[in-house]
Amino acid sequence: MTSATSRPAPGESSSPRPGPRPKPAPPSGAPIRVTGAQSLVRSLEAVGCEVVFGIPGGTILPAYDPLLDSTKVRHILVRHEQGAGHAATGYAQATGKVGVCMATSGPGATNLVTPLADANMDSVPVVAITGQQSRPLIGTDAFQEADICGITMPITKHNFLLTDAADIPRAIAEAFHLAATGRPGPVLVDIPKDVLQEMTSFSWPPELRLPGYRPTTRPHGKQVREAAKLIAAARRPVLYVGGGVIKAEASAELLELAESTGIPVVTTLMARGAFPDSHPLHLGMPGMHGTVSAVAAMQKSDLLIALGARFDDRVTGQLSTFAPDAQVVHADIDPAEISKNRRADVPIVGDCKEIIRELVDAVRAEKENTSRTVDLTPWWEQLNALRETFPLGYDWPEDGTLSPQYVIERIGALTPADTVFTAGVGQHQMWAAQFVKYERPRTWINSGGLGTMGYAVPAAMGAKAGVPDVQVWAIDGDGCFQMTNQELATCAIEGIPIKVAVINNGNLGMVRQWQTLFYGERYSSTDLGTHKHRIPDFKLLAEAYGCAGLRAESREEVDAVIQKAMEINDRPVVIDFVVGKDAQVWPMVAAGTGNSEIMAARGIRPLFDEDE
Repeated sequence: MTSATSRPAPGESSSPRPGPRPKPAPPSGAPIRVTGAQSLVRSLEAVGCEVVFGIPGGTILPAYDPLLDSTKVRHILVRHEQGAGHAATGYAQATGKVGVCMATSGPGATNLVTPLADANMDSVPVVAITGQQSRPLIGTDAFQEADICGITMPITKHNFLLTDAADIPRAIAEAFHLAATGRPGPVLVDIPKDVLQEMTSFSWPPELRLPGYRPTTRPHGKQVREAAKLIAAARRPVLYVGGGVIKAEASAELLELAESTGIPVVTTLMARGAFPDSHPLHLGMPGMHGTVSAVAAMQKSDLLIALGARFDDRVTGQLSTFAPDAQVVHADIDPAEISKNRRADVPIVGDCKEIIRELVDAVRAEKENTSRTVDLTPWWEQLNALRETFPLGYDWPEDGTLSPQYVIERIGALTPADTVFTAGVGQHQMWAAQFVKYERPRTWINSGGLGTMGYAVPAAMGAKAGVPDVQVWAIDGDGCFQMTNQELATCAIEGIPIKVAVINNGNLGMVRQWQTLFYGERYSSTDLGTHKHRIPDFKLLAEAYGCAGLRAESREEVDAVIQKAMEINDRPVVIDFVVGKDAQVWPMVAAGTGNSEIMAARGIRPLFDEDE
C-alpha cells in the first residue's frame, strides 16, 4: 500500500491517486479512533508490557487480532491457564516487573484463580486480563459466563469490570500501578467481548483516578528513632527478614544494617537470597523446616526486627509460645500486617528500602549519643554453638538408593552463581531452600503462602522468558511435575530452554513423611506409581514434549547428568532423578507445636532448653 509521502515506483506518476487522501497522524497524545481491543493492546505497549502468557477463547478473541500485529508485546501460548498465571508470577519474581496473563471467560478465567490466590499470598505484581460475556448477556448464565470479579475479589488487590471501551487505557494504567506499588499483588481486568469490539478513542497517558490509594513509603521518623533505641539496647537481637525486602530491592541496605550492627540475620522461605548465605551473620532459614540456629535465635531473642515479614504460622509455630521474651519492631509497607499476628512494640509503616536506610543512620546516631554499648559476643557464642552442633545435613538411604538431598546439593554446587531456581511444593521445595546456597535476590522463586503444587515448571518458564540470559532450573517433585508438565510443550515450541530436575521418589513425599510421623506409617493414597511401574516414564515423556530426557539413579551418575543438562541449551531438559522414597526433611517443627519443640530427627525433641 502506497502512502501519500512514499516515492513512486518506476513508471508510476508522482501525482496522487484518485480517492481521499489518508488522514495525517494525530499529534502525540491526541485521541485516535480504535476498537476496544486495539486500545487494550496499545495500552499494554504503553505501560511497558513485554510478555503476555495466555490462551485465546471466544470472549477474549477480539484482543488477539491486534495482538498479532504488536511488535512490542510477545504472546506466549501456554497449554493451560493455570500455567499462564504461574508463568506471569515467575516472570514478575525474576524481573521485578509486572507479570501479565490473559484468558477467556468462564473456565478460562476460573483456571486463573489458583495462580491469582498464589500471587496474592506472596505479594507478587500480576495483571490478569480476562474476557467476559457481552454486556447484554451478563447475569443470564450465558455460555462460558462466570462472575470472575466476584470470584476473585478476596484474592486480588483490586479488580475491574469494564463496561465502556473508553475506560480501557485508564484501567490498564491503574491496574499496573496498583499491582506494582505499595504492597505488590494481583489485579484483574475483566472486559466484555462487545466492549473489545466497539469503537472508541485512545490517548495516552490517561489520568489515574485512585483517590483513596496512597501507600506510605517514607517511614515516620519518631518510630525509626524508637526502633533504633531498642536495637542499641538489645542483648539478643535478630533481624527477621521476609520477602518484602526483596520486593523493595533493599538487599544492599539490609547488608549495611547487619554489618554495622553485628546482628544475626534469618531469611524466611520467601526471603532466601535477600542476604548472602555465605555471610557469617546469616543463620539461615527459620520456621517449620528451618535451621536449628535460626529457629533458636528467634525463640530466645529479646528483640525481633521484622523487615517485610508477616509472622506467618510456618515461621512462628504455635503463636502463643513464639519468642516469649522478645520485643518486636515490625516494619512493613502494608499497615494491615502490623500487629496482625504478633503485637508490635514499635510499628513502622513504609517501604523497606527507605526504612532500613533510615534505621542505619538512626542506630549509628543512637550509639554515638549514648555511652552504653551492648556486647553481642555472648549472644553469638550461644548461636555459634547451636550452628556447630546442629548443622544442616542428611543421611544416605539405608537401602542404597539415591539421596534426594545430595542431588539438590550438587545442582546448587555445579550451576552458575546467578542461576534462578524455582520449586514446586513439598519435600523437594524444602531441600532446595536448605541445600542450595543463595547469594543474591531473585534467584529463588517458589510458592510460599499458598503452597501450590505444580508451580515450578510454569514459573520457571516465566522466569526464563524474563531473564533469558541466565540458567533457570525447576526443582520439582514427581507429584508436582505431573500437574503442570504440559507447559514443557510451550517451552519447547517457544524456545524457552529451562532445566527441570524431577526428584522422583515415587510418592507424595511430604504427605508420606507426615504419615510416617503421625499416622503410624499407614500410607494411604501417596504411592504415585512412578517407581514401581514407571508410569509415566519421565525421560520418554520429556522426549515426547520435544525436550531432552535424562535419568540418574546412582550417586556416580549425578554430576555427569547435571553437566550434560547444562550443555544442552537449544531445548528444555528434564532429568529424572530416581531417589529413595523414605528420605525426610529435617529439622522439623510439627504443625501446632512450638518452635522450642524442633526435631532434628524422628523422636528427638526438644533440641534446646528454654532456660539455657
